[in-house]
Amino acid sequence: MDQRVRKNILRAMANEMTEFQIYSRLSRLERNGANRQVLGRIAAEEAKHYELFSTLTGTRARASRVKVFAYVLCARMLGLSFTLRLMERGEELAQVSYDTLKAADPRIEQVIRDEHDHEVELLGLINEEALAYTGSVVLGLNDALVELTGALAGFTLALQNSRLIAIVGVITGIAASSSMAAAEYLSTKEEGQRSPVKASVYTGIAYTLTVILLVMPFLLLPNPFVSLGITAALAVGVIFAFNFYISVAKCLPFRRRFIEMVCISLGVALLNFGIGMLLKKYVGVGD
Repeated sequence: MDQRVRKNILRAMANEMTEFQIYSRLSRLERNGANRQVLGRIAAEEAKHYELFSTLTGTRARASRVKVFAYVLCARMLGLSFTLRLMERGEELAQVSYDTLKAADPRIEQVIRDEHDHEVELLGLINEEALAYTGSVVLGLNDALVELTGALAGFTLALQNSRLIAIVGVITGIAASSSMAAAEYLSTKEEGQRSPVKASVYTGIAYTLTVILLVMPFLLLPNPFVSLGITAALAVGVIFAFNFYISVAKCLPFRRRFIEMVCISLGVALLNFGIGMLLKKYVGVGD
């Protein structure tokens, strides 16, 4: 066997062992019986691929402990669906290198088909409750980012006092989060497919956490304009992180959604900043 081909097979073999251990551990951690079955089937596929590569090379390989630890931790913190989709993206890259190994053994063609088709089919069976309430989280985040970033921009120019802006921002945010949670409860109750209590809780928590994050710079820094700049940067960061999560977990486009949310949030903030300027000039608010 050509040494370069052998080296690539050894790399692929280590990758299969790593994924076998990840899926096996996730299967043991998973409480949902159906999800546990799916993960067990994927682990069995990875073990079969590993044994084929081991037969071709006559050697054994170790899993990457760092990757196993990282993906298991990711599943604990960010959910099973997000972690599996993130792994799937890595496997798509691995398939490119697998294509170069087909000449070594015809059975590798089946490995490529398994990686491309079978696992995608199995991953589609994963059912995670949190994703069913993604719409509620999106509602809470979107409203908090748009409304509060805009409100803080207006307060900044009108009031020009960090502590006062923070107090007004928190009061505004808490009132808005309660209102949004109540509205989501009523909306979901009419829908009849999800739990209205859970939907309202997801919305309220997402809104409240976003409020705390956006107001924090005004509590920590004396200069309100510096605080507003940091708040705007934090808003963009939240938009990026959440849209990346959703794009991976639900296989949705990332760039368009991200740009759209950033433009809306910062556009509203700029509009309210202008309103604050007019209030400051003609009404004398904050003088």
